[in-house]
Amino acid sequence: MSERDSYEPGTPSWVDHSSDDPDTAVAFYSGLFGWEAQDMMPSEAPGRYFMCRLRGRDVAGIGSQPTEGQPPVWNTYIAVADADSSAATATSAGGTVVIEPFDVFEAGRMAVLQDPGGAYFMLWQPKGLRGAQLVNEPGALSWNELTTREVDGSLRFYGDLFGWRSNESEFDGGRYFTWHPAGEGSLDPSAAIGGMMPMEGDIWPPELPSHWMTYFAVQDTDREAARAAELGGRVVVAPFDTPAGRMSVLSDPLGGVFSVIALPA
Repeated sequence: MSERDSYEPGTPSWVDHSSDDPDTAVAFYSGLFGWEAQDMMPSEAPGRYFMCRLRGRDVAGIGSQPTEGQPPVWNTYIAVADADSSAATATSAGGTVVIEPFDVFEAGRMAVLQDPGGAYFMLWQPKGLRGAQLVNEPGALSWNELTTREVDGSLRFYGDLFGWRSNESEFDGGRYFTWHPAGEGSLDPSAAIGGMMPMEGDIWPPELPSHWMTYFAVQDTDREAARAAELGGRVVVAPFDTPAGRMSVLSDPLGGVFSVIALPA
């Protein structure tokens, strides 16, 4: 189903874009995906936060970077039942709590974490905002993928923190892992809640840090890549075919990197 109104704890549930220029980001992504954006912050607030919607349903956020000088980035949020308890577990599992849990008005409670490989992600304890209300259709979130140099440490960390199980497979001569919920369910890739791409081999720029990648579904990957360039973005990795669908890595005009994928019918 593409419409969602809740997420089980331990499931990626939300993404947002942070930069020093949210207006430019809103213009780009609205032009690319057809989003309608509404600034949710009061006029006297020091920053801005736009709720982006498709068909009237929340699909992503675009906001001001909370710390000056930080690069534009797409952030992955993972649903939890208790942000404070999960943050404490993350610390004992070898992660770092970058920003301690805090309330985001009536939307929810969150924390900013860093895993043992250095990848940043967010914990999200939902209240008013339960997560993306539309997924897996053009213009909506479709996948969250950890890209890391710390494979073994990440397997242990996310297993300890969320109870995630993993399934290893081969992709284009390298390894790929899918993340699966805690419990006894299937490890078939179709039942996965996310993925992990090891940064192994010499194809990865040495300066590229570990990170969580956000994927959005599109109807036509080649067309969306060309449209992104027309809107002032950049094609980082040209469209190519994968077992999951045809994908491309793109950059917005501010430098925020994301991926698009045309999912099989």
